[in-house]
Amino acid sequence: MPRPSSTASSSPKLSASLEQGGAPIAGGLLSRHIHHTAVTFLGQLGGLLLACVAALLMPSDAVHTADLLWGALSGVGSAFAMRFLNRGLSGGAMTVVVPLSAVTGVALSVLCGVLVLGDRPGTLAWLGIAVTVPSLWFVSGGRAGSGKGTADGLLASTGVAVQYLALGQAGPGSGLWPVAAGRAAAVLVLLPDAARHARRLKLPPVRRVQALAIGAGAALGLVLYLLAAQRQLLAVAVVLASLYPALPVVLGLALLHERISGRQAMGLLGAGVATVLLTLG
Repeated sequence: MPRPSSTASSSPKLSASLEQGGAPIAGGLLSRHIHHTAVTFLGQLGGLLLACVAALLMPSDAVHTADLLWGALSGVGSAFAMRFLNRGLSGGAMTVVVPLSAVTGVALSVLCGVLVLGDRPGTLAWLGIAVTVPSLWFVSGGRAGSGKGTADGLLASTGVAVQYLALGQAGPGSGLWPVAAGRAAAVLVLLPDAARHARRLKLPPVRRVQALAIGAGAALGLVLYLLAAQRQLLAVAVVLASLYPALPVVLGLALLHERISGRQAMGLLGAGVATVLLTLG
């Protein structure tokens, strides 16, 4: 059944974009100092803690098994995405890896939302969606098979799509428990890999806190995304939540001294235009 359009405030959607953007940036930077396995696993533990607290604080009318299963599937996607994203960011250029994971993930998510879930975006929203995909491609430098970390970025995109699509299926009456179920599933999926690298988890307290905090930030982004998806067409919510690739580009330029090309500049401009169109639409 087609999803009805909504005129709900865009602030949860835009906030989700910022939170989802901050977590990969911080996780990528931390992965350059400690092993990406530790960043990913401890991050999911931090996300689980925040999600459980948030779910307890937010009322839920009716939590069904299907909602928790959708949330768990979303968590599997998150675990897959963050594992390869952190691995790619540990050695690849931030201005390439994150945008490349997003451009494919958002394309898969929107395609499924329209063709399978019956989303019917309005004219302005369609324009925003149309601008977003090429914009993210340009932000990544217009490269599909070159650059260190590219393969990890493409692998992460599959997890990004599963994460958004599955979580968007949870019913509004379930509150935030699908997010908590997803974090629990992510921890379980990553547990075997963490056990194989147990010595990597022996970190100074400050590094552990940093990893936990990064995961909590990512979980907060998913909380805001879920709230947005419950009020808005899933395709639009996915696109808005995926506009974060502009943030790593700016950070890479300012702090890591990565260079930006003319195509990436065009992509940043296009992402800004897409944000306005999707917000209005």
